Amino acid sequence: MHGRRERTRARLWAAEQALDAIGTALDERTLCEELARFLCPGLCDAVAVDVLPPAGSGGVPRAADAPERAAVRGRAALLDAPDARPARGRTAPACLCLPMRAHGQVQGMLLAARAGRGFSRDETDILRHAARLTALLIVHARSHAAARGTALDLQRALLAEPGRPHPNLELATRYLPSGRGSLVGGDWFETVRLHFGRTLLVVGDVMGHGVDAAVDMNAYRSALRYVASADLPPHRVLRHLDATMAATAERRPATCLLVRVDPARSTATFTGAGHLPPVLFTPDGEARLVPVPVGPPLGTGVGGYEAVTRRLSGGETLLLFTDGLVERRDEDIDASLARLTGRWTTPGIGAEELLDAVLARCDAEHAEDDVAVLAARVRRRPAAADGTDPAPV
Repeated sequence: MHGRRERTRARLWAAEQALDAIGTALDERTLCEELARFLCPGLCDAVAVDVLPPAGSGGVPRAADAPERAAVRGRAALLDAPDARPARGRTAPACLCLPMRAHGQVQGMLLAARAGRGFSRDETDILRHAARLTALLIVHARSHAAARGTALDLQRALLAEPGRPHPNLELATRYLPSGRGSLVGGDWFETVRLHFGRTLLVVGDVMGHGVDAAVDMNAYRSALRYVASADLPPHRVLRHLDATMAATAERRPATCLLVRVDPARSTATFTGAGHLPPVLFTPDGEARLVPVPVGPPLGTGVGGYEAVTRRLSGGETLLLFTDGLVERRDEDIDASLARLTGRWTTPGIGAEELLDAVLARCDAEHAEDDVAVLAARVRRRPAAADGTDPAPV
């Protein structure tokens, strides 16, 4: 009786250890590697995990072996493993193949090998439990990947290209979906062509992630185009957009930054709704934050937006971005923003090259959230023969 309790306690402990060791990421290969590490070298001398492709995918099995262990590759999925447990007191073969079942379907095969002795009944149960746990997590990972793919496809379709600005603006944009987040977010950018050579630059971020956030992002973007077509001052555009979205209860709040660029007057008018300020890059390569009055996020119905106008000289570049570019879990936001300021860029580079430099400096490829960035610069005519200041295109 005492021996049975000890064996039960040992099996429960092993099950808890498996829960801690397997499932740290929603990635099939990582799950298989974690399964192999959990079993080797404590229980097995070598492990191979073959994951079967999803039904109807037409793919081929993938393998993940215990690192730095004897490799058993490629053929585990072709072996047939009976479910019958070995009789009490007997051991299983030294090479054991188990199906990785979840929800009644085999997701892959686990091949465990050990030299010198076979596996006991309790050890076989631990192997079977770990294989089943991994199979369940693989199903979850595939469901997660499918949902993320749907949201990402929708996001890309909706955010294919911003509107057409006036030709007097040089424009560059980037959208980078996060590889770490659970689903894509509602980050977006837009440009609206106005009268008299002016252009409205927009960047926004709908709160939350997933398909709903992407759908709400499109609603905000469409409403903004409609409101901005009336050529209202930027702060009044935000006011109307806030009231429109607040009237629809299911819409999520969103942050937003508007900049109306007027090349003929060499001015830019800024207003914000809970969004981070833009960065201004001077022709000599210096960068500084532009102070912008910040109102409440859109969709709250609170209103209260203000605008500020400043000079925008030739060669200066405005950078608008969402918080995924600078927010880091282990770093204060002021320190992150400070990384963008100072004299660190190459003087005179174009908008596309500037975006590449910004994304590299902020390590945007490994950002914890989606990143949307927009850079805009007023195009200048070549200097006149008499040396007078050139005018915008």
